[in-house]
Amino acid sequence: MRTGARSPEELETLLEDAFVIRDGAAVAALFEPDAVIADGSTSARGESVERFVARRWALDLTYLGNPRRVVQARDTALIVADGAVSVVHRACDARWRYAITLLHDP
Repeated sequence: MRTGARSPEELETLLEDAFVIRDGAAVAALFEPDAVIADGSTSARGESVERFVARRWALDLTYLGNPRRVVQARDTALIVADGAVSVVHRACDARWRYAITLLHDP
């Protein structure tokens, strides 16, 4: 699986795919090194992203990417989806990665 996307919308698809197949390394690779992922009760940064998603999978929680709105300003975008609100960034390799993600609890 690629470690980035060509657009914010594609990044959502890659995150959903990684969640569905429960590939923690693939999820973590979609995040910037110092990115933050959070839900209603916990958060993780950097290398802890993989452990964060493993805890969600233990609760049988997944992520279905369904971006409702994408607002982009140059190399930064805000994604408002059914399951999350995220700030994403296009890196110097032209791939988009998550900087901040707040997952909605079901």
